[in-house]
Amino acid sequence: MKTLLKLLVFVLLLGACALGAGWFWFKERANTQALTLSQPKIQFKVEKGAGMRSLGPSLRQQGIGINNWELEIASRIRGDAAKLKTGTYEIQAPITLNGLLDKIISGDTVHQEVRLIEGWTFKQYRAALAQAKGLRQQTTGMSDLQILEAIGAVEKHPEGLFFPDTYKYIPGQSDLEIYKRAYKEQQTRLSKVWENRPADLPIKSPYELLTLASIVEKETGLEVDRDKVAAVYINRLKIGMRLQADPTTIYGMGDAFKGNIRKRDLETDTPYNTYTRAGLTPTPIAMPGHNSLKAVIAPAPIAALYFVARGDGTSEFSNDLAAHNRAVDRYQRRRVPPNPNGSASPAPN
Repeated sequence: MKTLLKLLVFVLLLGACALGAGWFWFKERANTQALTLSQPKIQFKVEKGAGMRSLGPSLRQQGIGINNWELEIASRIRGDAAKLKTGTYEIQAPITLNGLLDKIISGDTVHQEVRLIEGWTFKQYRAALAQAKGLRQQTTGMSDLQILEAIGAVEKHPEGLFFPDTYKYIPGQSDLEIYKRAYKEQQTRLSKVWENRPADLPIKSPYELLTLASIVEKETGLEVDRDKVAAVYINRLKIGMRLQADPTTIYGMGDAFKGNIRKRDLETDTPYNTYTRAGLTPTPIAMPGHNSLKAVIAPAPIAALYFVARGDGTSEFSNDLAAHNRAVDRYQRRRVPPNPNGSASPAPN
């Protein structure tokens, strides 16, 4: 009996040693042996609801040579069998089993990005998102209003509502997700800026602030002039003077604008013609960035009512019409006749 017991203990110890050796061998294999890939670089997907048992066949179909038992054992040894992250991944040879699992468990997915630029219109935003590689086009065929309703926006006009920034996304993600993120970001920034507005700001609501910021965005050539441009329009609003901003008139012209604004365009009334109508436009005219939002609540401490382009990207600011006309003579006379109404920008013929 004692001999049999000793033999049993010996067998158990031998089995434990073999198991330990096997475990050590597999761990080293998972760390050092490269997987076989059908191509040097492969993109693959981990679908929603996938588990380790179903992942193996899926990976093999996508060009990664791996056995089910290897994947399951490795994930159990690591203790992260239930931590798969859904998404699109990219790997390149050489890569080990542990390297593959590291990516999937950490969620190191492939990201693409789309850049939405300050001063763009919503029409330009839609075009950029429609062309974004890998983005699922859920809004194709939807009207602007339907997009706003789909993201939960209460506004009825999309202009100005989406923050200009670079947005990363996972291939296959819906374009509506980008709209939601850009809308939420603009609302958050606008709310914070509105809370810090000065008491004497001639703006009645956050939406009016957004509207004026969009005009400042379109009129700003260089960052150094942004708060001065904002000051001109705020000074005009305070005294009831028309804004006379060319970009608003151009926006109101829509597709009729062919790149050259004429005197008769400035005299043709539209809801966005700030030469013919007082006050702000009914909606923003573009997507303002954060600096333009801030410029509206923190304009330069100047009394200027006019400005004219110098031709080098900067502007000359003037407090009165006489000084403005002299600036027009100096910088624009040979190219553009001065505007007798004394607009922020000299009016062309």
